[in-house]
Order: sequence, then structure tokens, then C-alpha cells
Amino acid sequence: MNTKLPYIFAVDDDPQVSRAIHRDLRNRYKSDYKVLSSTSISESMEALQELKNSGVEIALFLSDQRMPEMLGVDFLAKARKFFPKARRVLLTAYSDTEAAIRSINEAEIDYYLLKPWDPPEERLYPILDDLLDDWQSARVERHQGLRVIGSNHHPKSHTIKDFLSSNLFPYSWMDIRSDAAIELLEINKLDPQGPHVFFEDGSYITNPEVQHIADKIGLHSSASSEIYDLAIIGAGPAGLAAGVYGGSEGLETLLIERHAPGGQAGTSSRIENYLGFPKGLSGQDLSRRAITQATRFGVEFLSPAEVEHIIPGTPLKTLKLANGNDIYARSIIITTGVSYRQLDTPGVVKLTGAGVYYGAATTEAATCADADVFVIGGGNSAGQGAVYLSRFAKKVHIVVRKNDLSSSMSSYLIDQINSIENIELIGSHQLVEAKGDQQLRSLIFENIHTGEQREYNAKALFIFIGAKPYTEWITAPILRDEKGFICTGVDLLNAPEFIQNWDLRRDPYPLETSIPGIFAAGDVRSGAMNRVASAVGEGAMAVSFVHRYLSEI
Repeated sequence: MNTKLPYIFAVDDDPQVSRAIHRDLRNRYKSDYKVLSSTSISESMEALQELKNSGVEIALFLSDQRMPEMLGVDFLAKARKFFPKARRVLLTAYSDTEAAIRSINEAEIDYYLLKPWDPPEERLYPILDDLLDDWQSARVERHQGLRVIGSNHHPKSHTIKDFLSSNLFPYSWMDIRSDAAIELLEINKLDPQGPHVFFEDGSYITNPEVQHIADKIGLHSSASSEIYDLAIIGAGPAGLAAGVYGGSEGLETLLIERHAPGGQAGTSSRIENYLGFPKGLSGQDLSRRAITQATRFGVEFLSPAEVEHIIPGTPLKTLKLANGNDIYARSIIITTGVSYRQLDTPGVVKLTGAGVYYGAATTEAATCADADVFVIGGGNSAGQGAVYLSRFAKKVHIVVRKNDLSSSMSSYLIDQINSIENIELIGSHQLVEAKGDQQLRSLIFENIHTGEQREYNAKALFIFIGAKPYTEWITAPILRDEKGFICTGVDLLNAPEFIQNWDLRRDPYPLETSIPGIFAAGDVRSGAMNRVASAVGEGAMAVSFVHRYLSEI
């Protein structure tokens, strides 16, 4: 038996139920996991200590709720201290569902299952498969796979980590000063400056560009065909949804992303108000699920690949890529979303990637252990980032220009922030300077009302402010509003430029731009709701209008 297999650990005081869950788990997972089961809490606690000391991995815990020695939710909370990355499932009776639902929030249980779970093919395995896939996606086996050697304060190291993390490629980070990194560099006679990326086959690249890494790990930046029914530009929630629906409905679909799937939502550490996920899910989880789903439907995914121009045409439109290639599509959906507004405050540009980051809370959180960090922004993304960072940092300071968060952040998130002791809100302040030589050392903030300034020592600054549409690249005559968002549907009808140039007898479809057959969905669209669920809905809806358009040409 492979001694390196991770474990699934089940606890139920009823011997009959314990045998049943052990049987069902082994039937499904014995080739990939070791299955342990116990009818005793005290024995289970002893086993946890032994397993921890022996260095094994536990992927999943399942625990009955009503046990005489300890409630299942309490056992799972204790188990989390030993194996914090393991997924946790509560087994409960129908009468205890209210307590199970509460445990999702209070004890961070991942899921609860009602007993009995027969047939397991329908009521047990799909749920556990999903949780185990989540665990595997976040798993990095020590000293195996992709390894990045660099400095936490080197902008290019940050770029590489952010690219790999955003594109859902697990990697091991090795600080360039660590013994393991020094040994590896000496063996290969490499310059300690770095960064260096080592691959599973033993090869490495020194000071690489993102495109070089993408080529090496198997990402595609060139399309396999020349003509597509539908080209989607941008792989945020709207683009991913459009890809899933386009592929599932038989359209030859191409999805093009310049950086990584998920868009701005992909950087979120926890999306808690998305339908169907009571515990919430991270932006990366959502992206991974959606990419897998779209690929299963035959959607081709290009990343990193950037569209520089669109040349309108009927029936074919031309997409000119930055790499010099041309792609032809009968219809286009633009879902390029928004980007965080850049600060031109003194010191920020120089220190970007060296302690100053736009988004990127999940990428850099581990480097903030036991330090003071600052988050600028009052929206949900800022709040989610602050909550995530609070698990690592000594203190997280949220800085906003308004007095409080009530006008810009969801109430559930405000309540969550208020309950976390190491998060502090600094209202009515703005950043006036970021200080540091090779890395961020301190930040100076100014009270907007009094002008009083105060300097804080800072390990990192995470910026989540503003939302400008990513539309600067568009040279085609697609009408946009005064802020650069793309106008669609009925919003076009009173625009003189539209009236002059629209030559079809019908009005534009909802989500259709001022050019027939080119649609826009999600946050890039004027009047969008700026919510993940609405972006997903618009992406799916745009495909239905694509079908109507394609039937006309």
C-alpha cells in the first residue's frame, strides 16, 4: 500500500453506522485515500495526535453530530487545529439540521449530510468528490511539482506567484535566503538574485517572463482553429458563464483571457452570498469549477492571450491578438470586466509588488505573518481580503475615506469584520505617502477632516479601490458612456451616433452593443449590478441573444 496516501477520517459512535460509512468510503476512495473510522471520540483524539506527529495528511473528516462523549461539531473544531486544511463534514439527522446550518458559520464546517445517505452514488459521493477536489486543488506536496525561488519583496517574484496562483497552478514557495533554496541554487550554479522557477521534470527558468512560464506549464496562447461561432473576450464570471452556455449549446466557442480566469472576482478569498454555496467559496474555487465545466463542453481556452483590436464584419469579425495572430468569429461577447484604480500617491508606484499590491490578498497573505498590514477600500472585495488577511497578520487596518463601511459593503461582511478582534477600521483617512527603499516600510495617512497626519509601520498594503472598465483597448466604434463602460440594448436608442450607424431594421438585442453581433456582459457593461451572480446571469443570457443573431446571418 502506498504510505503517502492522504487519509479520510470518519467518526460515529453507532457501530452499525460506522461500518456503513467505512464500507462506502472504501468502495469509492480506497485507491486514492486511506480510510480510518472510529466509534470513540477519545480514541479519535489520540489518533489525531499520532497522525499529526507522523506527518501524514488528512483530506477529509466526517463526524456524527450526536455522540455521548462530544458533539460532532466540537470534534471537528478540535480536528481543525491538528489539520486546518482538511475538509469537514457533519453527519446529522433531520431533527438536527438547524444546528448543522449554524455550524457552517460558527465552526466553519464545509458541509452537512443527512443520515441515511442511501444511495451513496447520489447522496454521498458527489458531495465528497467535490470537497476532495477542493482539497486536492489547494494541495502542494512538499518538494514536488512546481517550485518558485525568490524574494517576498521582489516585484517579479510577486508577478510570478500571482500568475501561478490565479491560473490555479499549485507551487511551492522557497525564500531565496532559506537553506533549501541556497542548496538548490548552489547545485545548479545559479545567481542568487532570481527569481527562479523549477519544474517537475527538473528543468528551470531564471528571471522568466510570464509567457515563458505559461508555455512550459501547458497553457495555450494560440487558437487551434481560425473560425469560431463565438469568441468571448475575458474569463471573469460573465465570460466563464458565457463559455459554459455557449459550449453546452453546441457553439464552437473560444474563451480568451489576458491574465487568469476569474477576473476581479477570482482574487476574492471568500464569496459568501453566491447562491448554492452556504459556506461560501473562494474566487479561485469558482474559477476552477467553471473552467473545468467549460472545458468539458468543448470550449477552447486561451491564456495568457490579449486581444488588441476588433475589426467588425459580417458574417466574420476579426480579433487581432498581441502575439500577431488573427482569429475570426461570427459573434463576440466582451466580458473584460473592471480593474482596480491605480494610485499615483508618492511611493506607491515604486513599491508596487514590493509590499504594495492591488488585490492579491490570497497570494501574499502568508508573507504577512505576525505583521501589521493595511487594506485601502470599502467594498466587498476589500472586506473579504481583510477577513482573509486577519488569519495571518497581527493586525489588519481597513482605511476608507468615509466615516464607516455602511454605504459600500454588504451588512453580513460588516458584521463579520466587527467580530474579528485583529481588524481595525480607520475612517475618514487617505493615503499620502508609502515609504521604503527596496520594500515597503511605513505608510502615512491623513485625516480628511483635520489634515492631521500619522505614520504607521507596515508590512504590506493591499489596494481595492475604484472600478474602471477595461475597455481602453477597444478601437472599434463601440459606444461607451462617459466612464468608459460599454452601452448596450435600449441604452443605445437615443444616442445620435447609434441612430446614424445602425443599419438593421430591428433594435439591438439586450446586451448587444452598437455593432451587430458584438455583445457585452458583466461589469464592463454600463448599468451592470457589480455582483458575481448578476455577471453569471448576463453571461448566460448573452448566449441566447448570440443564437438569435447567428440565425440572422
